[in-house]
Amino acid sequence: MPAITLAIVDDHPLFREGVSRSLSEIDDFVVVGEGASADDATTLATSHRPDVLLLDVSMPGGGIDAISDILARSPQTKVLMLTASEDVDSVVAALRRGAAGYIVKGIGSRGLAEAIRTVVGGSRYISPSMRAKVEKTLLDRPASLTPRETEVIELVAGGLTNKQIARRLDLQEKTIKHHMTEYCPSLAPAIGRKQPSDGARVSSGGSVATAPKAHGLIAKDSRSPTVRISIRVLQTQRIPHL
Repeated sequence: MPAITLAIVDDHPLFREGVSRSLSEIDDFVVVGEGASADDATTLATSHRPDVLLLDVSMPGGGIDAISDILARSPQTKVLMLTASEDVDSVVAALRRGAAGYIVKGIGSRGLAEAIRTVVGGSRYISPSMRAKVEKTLLDRPASLTPRETEVIELVAGGLTNKQIARRLDLQEKTIKHHMTEYCPSLAPAIGRKQPSDGARVSSGGSVATAPKAHGLIAKDSRSPTVRISIRVLQTQRIPHL
């Protein structure tokens, strides 16, 4: 199996060096670069194109603001926030910008390695201490959707990938992504292209049906085009990657 390449960006040298040393001791992890600012992060993304870039929130240039630039320079890189901030709005903002996960500092090296493997595998990872807070925030922020947007979300909740939805609706895949990230940004972090094992219940036209292999609970109010999504992580440690 190829090595997983990592870059670490944090403006606290002692912490950054400790993380780098711990991860370097894991056989299939290779730390290819370190930095201390948003500019460093974009430079590392451009020059090394790491599989995963660990990024602090509070640092010169702002970690969350750097996410878009990082992904523009290295689309395949998974941005994994590693921060002391437990601010829910920061979690949601990071996910909306395209972060693959959010980890609160204090995690051990084994847990961090698991989180890295999770995002490399195509799923999202959020620290257990933050999941319930993120779920409540998303649930409290329903988005008014058009019928097409609602249809896209229900198909994703049913376990279909972006490509499968595009084929079914005779749309381009980038259009599906646009619906999720532009029209319904507060919902996007809760929905993914993977198919986890736990089921979802999808309400359509006021009736509720079981959709196996979907992730989350979608409850559509038959009187308005409002969809509410609750992340169902239960005993897992993953939120699917969009």
